[in-house]
Amino acid sequence: MKTIETDICVIGAGSGGLSVAAGAVQMGARVVLLEGHKMGGDCLNFGCVPSKALLAAGHKAHDTATAAFGISGYAPEPDFPAAKAHVRRTIETIAPVDSQERFEGLGVKVIRDFGRFVSPDEIEAGDTRIRARRFVVATGSRPFVPPIPGLDGVAYHTNETIFDLEERPDHLIIVGGGPIGLEMAQAHRRLGSAVTVLEGQKALGKDDPEAAAVVLETLRGEGIEIVEGAQVSAVSGSDSGITVETEDGRSFTGSHLLVAVGRAVNVDSLDLDNGNVSHDRRGVKVDAGLRSVSNKRVYAVGDAAGGLQFTHVAGYHAGVIIRPMLFGLPSKARTDHIPWATYTDPELAQVGMTEAQAVKAHGKSAVTVARFDYDENDRAIATGQTTGFIKVMVVKGRPVGATIVGAQAGELIQTWALAISAKLKMSAIAGMVAPYPTLGEINKRAAGVYFSPRLFDSPLVKRIVRFVQRF
Repeated sequence: MKTIETDICVIGAGSGGLSVAAGAVQMGARVVLLEGHKMGGDCLNFGCVPSKALLAAGHKAHDTATAAFGISGYAPEPDFPAAKAHVRRTIETIAPVDSQERFEGLGVKVIRDFGRFVSPDEIEAGDTRIRARRFVVATGSRPFVPPIPGLDGVAYHTNETIFDLEERPDHLIIVGGGPIGLEMAQAHRRLGSAVTVLEGQKALGKDDPEAAAVVLETLRGEGIEIVEGAQVSAVSGSDSGITVETEDGRSFTGSHLLVAVGRAVNVDSLDLDNGNVSHDRRGVKVDAGLRSVSNKRVYAVGDAAGGLQFTHVAGYHAGVIIRPMLFGLPSKARTDHIPWATYTDPELAQVGMTEAQAVKAHGKSAVTVARFDYDENDRAIATGQTTGFIKVMVVKGRPVGATIVGAQAGELIQTWALAISAKLKMSAIAGMVAPYPTLGEINKRAAGVYFSPRLFDSPLVKRIVRFVQRF
């Protein structure tokens, strides 16, 4: 077995690991990168990228079929294999950015094997032992498959296999009504499949309920059956298809099954105990700077750090740990400014606190909710995208959270992510000049809603204006 000594050993070539490796090596550190599966991780190969590509194909089919603005729609016959070919091309186009060749060109030593700790300062990967000053656990997560009786006896899909399916499902049953489940539900429905979603509690249960209701109403209107409070108790297969039974005695039969009930962090094969790295089922136990609480040589980013499970969080974490690892400077991660989006049509986006969370944290009297509806925006009216709203939760003149449901919500939320990150006041958004007519004016109008009663309903303002008009 050969031994390599390096400054930083990164375990996992997903978003977080690649960001750390690229940044560190270009600033002069020696970096070894371990990846036993696919470069680019889950997001490129099984998650964000392929799901958005498939959603785009479904959106095209839906637009073609929808009559609007005096233009007749017609029902196309979706070419499901061609849609999947678009998914593959999308991945292939992006893949070179995350490739082994690119990172080796930057100077990173890439080892295509899984790593495991053999001591607090050593990892083995294949026939190589790596001794490093710092380690970064960036192993991401995988689909969680619950122990449902009978599930192991049928052919089911997760997000790691559904994009390889070349034949269009006649009837896709999805267990799980979260973002992944509902995105896949709408994509497959628009591409011609019947779809049933079974959710044990509330669909989109982690989001603002008013915003979630807008998405669910739209999906149901497109013919997607969404069954809430449907805790799955058993699964079985027969010549007629796959049958899913729920605890309340109902049964649902379809041709294909997708399990989308959450994620499990990939740390169980790392032999973390050998490295004196404290961990639990959520990931590595880290401090505010994403450093292991038990082995100061070790950092964790992304899903492996046990917090929010989003690709952009992993990239953000990479920037947090680069400072202490390379420059010895203090750095802490925060979560209040992290946005996320569900890319259904309409989209649902959130940053910071929801209305309920803001009221719980600050008290109802301290929270002002500034709301503006899409159907009052001129661009939304012109383009027929009037479904949705924004509401901004404000405390002492500063936004602490924003919820947007509607067209391009994932784009619009970025204004509020910046505002919260930079600790801007609502006056900064109100003072922004937005081009007319754009959906972006929704953000400015929400700020206007916040200030309107303070200006137009204020006796003091009226007295000042009347006084000035005397001169």
